[in-house]
Amino acid sequence: MADSMEPPPLFENIDIKGNLEDEDDVFASAIQEQAPTLSLEEDDIQDLTNGDTDFSSKLKISDSKPEMENVPISEKTMTIPTMEEVEAASGDQFINISITESQKIGEGMGSYLAYRVCTTTNMPLFKRQEFAVLRRFSDFLGLHDKLTEKYLKVGRIIPPAPEKSVIGNAKVKMSSQPEGGSVNGNDFVERRRAALERYLKRTAQHPVLVLDPDFREFLESEVELPKATNTSALSSAGVMRLFNKVGETVNKITYKMEENDPWFEEKLAHIETLETHLRKLHTNIEAMVSYRKELAHLTNGVARSAAMLSACEDHNSLSRALSQLADTEEKIEALHMEQANTDFFILCEMLKDYLGLLGSVRDAFHERTKLFQHWQHSQQMLNRKREAKTKFELQNRTDKTDQAGVEVIEWEAKVERGRENFERISKMIKVEMERFEKYRIYDFKTMFIKYLENHMEHQSQMVKYWEAFLPEAKAIA
Repeated sequence: MADSMEPPPLFENIDIKGNLEDEDDVFASAIQEQAPTLSLEEDDIQDLTNGDTDFSSKLKISDSKPEMENVPISEKTMTIPTMEEVEAASGDQFINISITESQKIGEGMGSYLAYRVCTTTNMPLFKRQEFAVLRRFSDFLGLHDKLTEKYLKVGRIIPPAPEKSVIGNAKVKMSSQPEGGSVNGNDFVERRRAALERYLKRTAQHPVLVLDPDFREFLESEVELPKATNTSALSSAGVMRLFNKVGETVNKITYKMEENDPWFEEKLAHIETLETHLRKLHTNIEAMVSYRKELAHLTNGVARSAAMLSACEDHNSLSRALSQLADTEEKIEALHMEQANTDFFILCEMLKDYLGLLGSVRDAFHERTKLFQHWQHSQQMLNRKREAKTKFELQNRTDKTDQAGVEVIEWEAKVERGRENFERISKMIKVEMERFEKYRIYDFKTMFIKYLENHMEHQSQMVKYWEAFLPEAKAIA
């Protein structure tokens, strides 16, 4: 009797039983690659447009349905096109997203910041080509949670949302800025604004995420979105999320998957090495930014001292030279501060973003590990059911043999689905990693070029300042 008992599954949030299709999550176009036309099935169009019948006239309808992939999401199977099919379906489409300003809503500790998200696009999925909406920070976190819930179990790499800052939020809430007033210029607000803008742009770069109904609603819905209360750290959902993260961390540490694909072994080792060195580089660049700001502060001290010295100097030409030196040092101070900000926003923030992205890559790899565990659990249960069936047959217990045979068939199906799900997510991760590496190389190349151009411009301007001061120094007689 004990043999017929089923132990609980290792992960209840991974289901391999369902075959129900999710009609709201079918995507069949993208914006990254170039192609002459955009081809979608009528059923796919209904899913992408949430039933907008007028939209069908904007697209060319294909005659054949693309090959679909089945992905387990909770109790049902989500059907979406492969990355190759999505990218091949794109045309000359673009989407540009920017956050132009932020404003304070409310007063005191009940206030919050709202960010104006402006979008320009020619994608026919959107109702207009240009639109702007106001979104609060929790809306961004809520969007990230929705995308993660839908696509992480598929093996997609979801761009991470910016982290919360309790201290920064408190300072903004307690500031004297009136309600509805712009708070641009505040260091914390500007950094968060830039981080949120980069988050939206990275999400829009993904050929599947950009077509998600929740993402499109976030960008173009003029009504205020429902408050994402589960993003609060003190909410019940936040507490449960914390416990789940602890459990996931323990599982990552204690469980070692027997990898049979050398590609994943090499990639995981590469990610760990890359993350270690990126973290060191990020730490050193943060220190460099701090030193540049300190240098700007010291340069300001030199400028003030030279100005005071010129005021008490009796020699006219020397006094003029000291006064000119003070002016030059003030200009140099501004350059040092500008260079520090350039180092931060171009280098430091980019590296921080990629440290977060590498964490998302790890999450996708861990989802694959969980599916492997679920598959192995099903295999163990199948073996137990077969042993129980054999035992009943030897004992000629026909009343138990039939039921045991049914259970064996059920677990054989579960094992097969587990194998298919594992192979599917493995394939998806390989496709996602290829795309991730392509954009990583492009982003780092763009970062280096932009940084060097800014650095050379600052150095050139510094040389001009000193060249302008040189005749004054030579004129001292």
